[in-house]
Amino acid sequence: MIVQDVINHLEDLAPLAYAEDFDNVGLLVGNKNAKVTGVLVTLDTLETVVDEAIQERCNLIVSFHPIIFKGLKKLTGRSYVERVVMKALKHDIAIYSMHTALDNALQGVNDMICNQLELTNKRILIPQSKTIKKLTTYVPKDEAENLRKALFEAGAGSIGNYDDCSFNVEGYGTFNGNESSNPTKGQKGSIHTEAETKITVTFAKHLESEIIKTLFEAHSYEEVAYEVTTLENKNQNIGMGMVGELEKPMDEADFLNYLKQKMNTRLIRHSVFLGKKIKKIAVLGGSGSFAIQAAKAIGADVFVTADLKYHDFFQAENSILLTDIGHYESEQFTKNLLVAYLTKKITNFAIILSKTNTNPVKYF
Repeated sequence: MIVQDVINHLEDLAPLAYAEDFDNVGLLVGNKNAKVTGVLVTLDTLETVVDEAIQERCNLIVSFHPIIFKGLKKLTGRSYVERVVMKALKHDIAIYSMHTALDNALQGVNDMICNQLELTNKRILIPQSKTIKKLTTYVPKDEAENLRKALFEAGAGSIGNYDDCSFNVEGYGTFNGNESSNPTKGQKGSIHTEAETKITVTFAKHLESEIIKTLFEAHSYEEVAYEVTTLENKNQNIGMGMVGELEKPMDEADFLNYLKQKMNTRLIRHSVFLGKKIKKIAVLGGSGSFAIQAAKAIGADVFVTADLKYHDFFQAENSILLTDIGHYESEQFTKNLLVAYLTKKITNFAIILSKTNTNPVKYF
């Protein structure tokens, strides 16, 4: 198995197409064609983590946070980022980061938080837009079924809980090939009318290259007429944060104690208690102040996130309990998620969970 094989598995879980524009995800260090000797999974890639990879004989580190976020103009070892990259290169260790691609994945960071809190009725808090595309093409009527089948197999035509979805209109297409043409229907140099089916299917953004490749392979025409458009529709399976419900409502103080226990945190910063039961819970791992209004809009009783600033707490406005459990604490179980996922996908060598605690924040 090579590094790219592992990457393929990771991108099945969290396609990089759904990472935020500001992010730096993917293979950050190393050769994608290198043979893998072992995989170490971590939240952050620090020098101590690279040392751990060397000790465990792992030449691929799968990290949630990207070690390279801004551009590096020098590699002199003056910063911890430069030292990590230099050490990884020296020991032929590749580093792959998932970050907001996994944040936006349906079974990613926020799903893991919901599972830790044993929430039910889970759904995306802020669904992404412009991640659903639509293909419209025209095919000879007698070839429509084969083309639809090929497109479905490539991943097109899935809408929520339904597969093999398409819309079809019968009509007639006309064309006139010039002297350089080689038409599969009709004769070049004369106008031809063909009974055609107009096929329309939707597909996820990250599948576009595969869908178009399939279209050209399965279509008989020398020149394939098609259109791809990006839809404004929200993607209910991709996006930031999640919402779920407790099996039984809790008092606010009881919930905070429950949150401490389940998320393994010593300290929770929170807004004023409102004297109401906690049932519906919004979660967003990492820095989540941007989602406060979304949590309020869906009627969440509490918002579990991290990195809230002083003035962020004012946004509670006596309508929601805001809780800051710490950045590391909110994402700490992400590496467990990745180890469990990769262990199911890869059986010929061990997937190792890093033992290094990379939390830079300490409590006294």
